[in-house]
Amino acid sequence: MKRSTRSRILALSTAAVLSLSLAACGSSNESDDDNGGGGGGGESSLSGTLSGAGASSQDAAQQAWMAGFQEKNPDVTVNYDPIGSGGGREQFLAGGSDFGGTDAYLDEEEVAKATERCGELIEIPAYVSPIAVVFNLDGVEELNLKPGTIAQIFDQKITKWDDPAIAEDNPDVELPDTAISPVNRSDESGTTENFVEYLSATAGDDWPHEVSGDWPVSGGEAAQGTSGVVQAVTSGTGTIGYADASQAGDLGTVNVGVGEEFVGYSPEAAAKVVEVSERVEGRGEYDFAYDLARDTTEAGTYPIVLVSYAMACSTYEDEQTAELVQAYLGYMVSEDGQAAAAEAAGSAPLSDTLREQAEGAIEAISAG
Repeated sequence: MKRSTRSRILALSTAAVLSLSLAACGSSNESDDDNGGGGGGGESSLSGTLSGAGASSQDAAQQAWMAGFQEKNPDVTVNYDPIGSGGGREQFLAGGSDFGGTDAYLDEEEVAKATERCGELIEIPAYVSPIAVVFNLDGVEELNLKPGTIAQIFDQKITKWDDPAIAEDNPDVELPDTAISPVNRSDESGTTENFVEYLSATAGDDWPHEVSGDWPVSGGEAAQGTSGVVQAVTSGTGTIGYADASQAGDLGTVNVGVGEEFVGYSPEAAAKVVEVSERVEGRGEYDFAYDLARDTTEAGTYPIVLVSYAMACSTYEDEQTAELVQAYLGYMVSEDGQAAAAEAAGSAPLSDTLREQAEGAIEAISAG
C-alpha cells in the first residue's frame, strides 16, 4: 500500500523511564562502559565522526543526545542535520548518512532500498512527543477544539476566530473577529503525516484529503521545518499551525476533543494513546513500527502524537562506523539518553518493553 493510504504512525508505550545498557561494540568481551552507551565509569575507546540527518522534531533531543554522548566519548564527533523526515529517509537510503531520524516509518519500497544498502533495516522508536496545535491570538492562551473544527480550520472552511463552531466549545473566551491564517509545513514531513492522519481518522467528512507527508491543502502559509512553522505562527496575527510540542514555546495551544472531554498535550497523555496500539505486521526482525489508534475515546488520551524512529543498518562496511552507530543509538535509548531528551524536549521516556526490543536491534549492528 502507498504511504498516503494507510496508517503509518509509530507508537510506543511510555509508562516508565528505560534503563538500557549497550551491548559490546567491537567484540563480545568489551564492556558497556567502553562503548559509551549510557553506562558510567569506564574510559571510552571510541573515536571518529558520525553523521545523521532527518526529522526536525528530534532536533532538541538530538542536541541533548549529542552533548551527553560526546561528554562520555570525547574523541567522537556526532553531527545531525534536521532536514526533515522525508529528506532524512532519502539521505539515509542513498548512503549519505550513517543513521537517520524519521517521524513516519519507512514504506515497503523504502524498506527494500534500505535492505539493498545495508542488509536488514533497523528502525526503532527513540523519541515520542505530542504534536501541539499552536496559535497566536491576542488575549487567548488556550482553546478547546473538536477534531472536525480543527479539520475545517486547516481546510480553510472556518476562516474567522469567532466562528460559531469555535465559540460553542469556548463560552468563556472572548473571541475576536480576526481572520484565521493557517500555517503548514512546506517540506515533506513526518509531523505533517502524523497530523494529517489524526485529522483523517477523527474528523470524518470534515477532512476529505488523503494521508501524506506533503500538505494537501493549497493556499495558506507554508514554512520550512518545525522551527519555520513556529516562527511563522509567532510572527503572524490570527495564525495557527502544528508543531512538535517541545517547540511550542509561549504560543497558545489547543485542547483537542477526545470523547466527551478536551485534552491538552503532555507526555503522559500522549503515552496513554499508545497503549491501545499494535505493532505493524510483516516487518523485519529489527523493525519496530506501530500503528496508532487515533480515534480512541479513552479519557485522558492525547491522540495527536509524533513518535520518531532512529534508522540504522544492521551491517556497515567498516567496523568503526558500526561501533559508533551502535554506541550512539544505545545512548539515545538508554536511561541517561531518554532523561536528557525529556529535559531538553519534553518527550516521554521509553518503556521497559520497548527498551528490550531496542536492545536486541542495537546488538545486531555489526560490520560485514
